[in-house]
Amino acid sequence: MEYVKCRGKCVANCSAVRCFTFRRESKKYLVKDDLFLSGHRACQGCGATIAIRHVLKVAGRNCIIVQPTGCMEVVSTQYPETSWLVPYIHVAFENAAAVASGISRALKVKGIKAKPIVIAGDGGTVDIGLQSLSGMLERDENVLYICYDNEAYMNTGIQRSGSTPLFAATTTTPSGKLSKGEDRPKKDIAKIAIAHDIKYVATANVAFPLDFMKKVEKALKISGAAFIHILTPCPPGWRIPESKSIEIARLAVDTCMWILYEYENGKYKINYLPTVKKPVKEYLLLQGRFKHLDEKDIETIQKLVDKRYEELLKLAEITIQE
Repeated sequence: MEYVKCRGKCVANCSAVRCFTFRRESKKYLVKDDLFLSGHRACQGCGATIAIRHVLKVAGRNCIIVQPTGCMEVVSTQYPETSWLVPYIHVAFENAAAVASGISRALKVKGIKAKPIVIAGDGGTVDIGLQSLSGMLERDENVLYICYDNEAYMNTGIQRSGSTPLFAATTTTPSGKLSKGEDRPKKDIAKIAIAHDIKYVATANVAFPLDFMKKVEKALKISGAAFIHILTPCPPGWRIPESKSIEIARLAVDTCMWILYEYENGKYKINYLPTVKKPVKEYLLLQGRFKHLDEKDIETIQKLVDKRYEELLKLAEITIQE
């Protein structure tokens, strides 16, 4: 196989299997054993299971996973079987951050150097679990909280969540003559976490595995609370082919529907800027949940995306030359 060099300034983020940098940088993670086993009940093309595998590649066996009810708990822990080869506790929808806080304090009392990791969906994070999450962040507990965001309550029937994007069709925000789908913009949970003034907040995407794994590694080394928000496509919920999950996840970044950045010790850093910022239409029209949109709807979303993009550029003190 011939290897290729990245075009322009390489940020060691891309998932190109023939990229020199990706192969070199990812070797220390990818040679490790899988601690999240196959045989689970997740759908083909599920982005969240990919994210979990990457988390455990970095965390290794010396970790404790806390997980509230959600897609990943249901598909991976059906008694008497489990896909987890690390200590794991399933808790209620609303209290994962509180349970992880207790585990963190118990580990500290026992003198054990380990950081519990919460892996929760958007429903258990931005909605039902928001109160305990806020308390955990406010107290700066030594916990890494990872929200895998498939943008709806997928496990129970594709109902909308606070993380569902504007105009997306779900079973509780259907599209039709009297509805355009979800009528509110997506809740910015990363910005909410930043508002708690913790040391580390980051966004990630399953199409950029090296970027994600580096962020997990950094977050685990930080003393205190850390929060990572990762986009994980859901083929049945997004109404996309199973084989297109990663392609569409990458388009989310190339259109700036999803921006990869870090907030560390009060400073913003954007990890990846597309060489050519693609129009959001390319991302939206590949998904059945947006197939009802007209040009005016797409233009509305484009304006929201452009506004958020400009805000982050300013926060990161980046100037784009036209």
